[in-house]
Amino acid sequence: MEALHVEQRLKNLLLLVGQQGASDLHLVVGRYPTLRIDGKLHPITEEAVLTPADTKALSDALLSEDKKQELIAVGQTDFSYNFEDRVRFRTNVFFQKGYVSVTMRFIMDRLRNLEELSIPESLYGFTNYSQGLVLITGPVGHGKSTTLAAIIDYVNHNLEKHIITIEDPIEFVYNQDRCIINQREIGRDAKNFPDALRAVFREDANVVLLGELRDLETISTAMTAAETGHLIFATLHTNDSSQTIDRIIDVFPSHQQNQIRSQLASVLLGVISQRLLPKSGGGRIPAVEIMFKNHAVENLIRENKIHQLDSAIETGLKDGMMSLDRALADLVRRGLISVNDAFIYAKNRDYLQMLMSKE
Repeated sequence: MEALHVEQRLKNLLLLVGQQGASDLHLVVGRYPTLRIDGKLHPITEEAVLTPADTKALSDALLSEDKKQELIAVGQTDFSYNFEDRVRFRTNVFFQKGYVSVTMRFIMDRLRNLEELSIPESLYGFTNYSQGLVLITGPVGHGKSTTLAAIIDYVNHNLEKHIITIEDPIEFVYNQDRCIINQREIGRDAKNFPDALRAVFREDANVVLLGELRDLETISTAMTAAETGHLIFATLHTNDSSQTIDRIIDVFPSHQQNQIRSQLASVLLGVISQRLLPKSGGGRIPAVEIMFKNHAVENLIRENKIHQLDSAIETGLKDGMMSLDRALADLVRRGLISVNDAFIYAKNRDYLQMLMSKE
C-alpha cells in the first residue's frame, strides 16, 4: 500500500507540472514540492512539506537499480524519466546535507520549430553547411536544448543525412523522417563524450548534436570533427559570443592557444546566445544574440581581437547578425517584455537605452 501511495503521489506531482505549464519540479526536504513556472518558484502548498522519508521514497520510485548504486557511489545521478510513455523529464537526484533531493526538468512532448519558439528562422541557414561548428550558448534553463532540437528536427524533415546525438541524458526523442537518427546516451550507450565523439569518425555521420562541450578533450575532438566533414552542433554555458570564444581558447594550454585560435577561426560557423525573459501577459520569450562567421569575425578570432566581436556583430546587422541589446530593444518596442526586464539582461545599459529611444 505504501508503495502504491508513493507512486500515486509522484504521478499527481508530474501531472501538475503539465497542468500548470511548469518547466521544473523540485523535491527538497523541509519544503513543499515546488514548481518553476515562467522562471519563478511556486510551492505546492496543497501538498505536505517533504520529509527525508518522502524524498527517499519518491526518488526510489524514479531510480533504476543501477542509478541507485550510482547515487550512493557518486552522490548524484542524471537520467531521463519516461512518464507513462507520454512525456519525459530530465532528472537529477542528489544528496544535500545527507538527504535526497530531486530536480526534474519537463521535456516538451512535441518538438517545436523556430517560428513557434520566437527564434529567428535564419538559424536554419546553418544546416546548409556540410561541415563546421555551431554553438548554442546561454545560462542554464534558457532554452538552448530546445533551440538545438528545432534545428536538428528541421534537418530530419528537410535533408537526407545521418544524424548522431550524444547527450547526458537524452532529452528530445526524434521521429526519424528523411534522416537516419541515432541517439546515444552517456553512461548507457557510451562511456563518455570524447569516446562517443571520436566514434562518429567511423559511423558515417553527417550531423552531430553534442549535448555539451565540457572539457579540453571534447572541445578538441569536436573541432577536429568539424574540420573533417561533420556538421557539429553543441551547447556551452557562456553568456555571449566573445565569452564563448575566450572560454574555448582558455581551456587549452598557453603554448597551444595560437594554433587553437586559428583552428577555431576556420571551423566556427556561428554562435547563438539566448536568454528567456518574462513575456508581457505570461510565459517567456527569448532574446537572441546571433553571430555568423564572416571574414571580419574570422580575422578577429585569428588575431586575438575578441573584444571587437561586439562591434563586428553590430556592423553585421545587414547580414542577419543581432546583438543581445538590439534584440532586447526590439522586444521592448514590440511590447513583448518590460523595460525593467530588458535592463536586467542588458550587456550595455547605456547602449540599450539609446536603442530603445530610437524609432
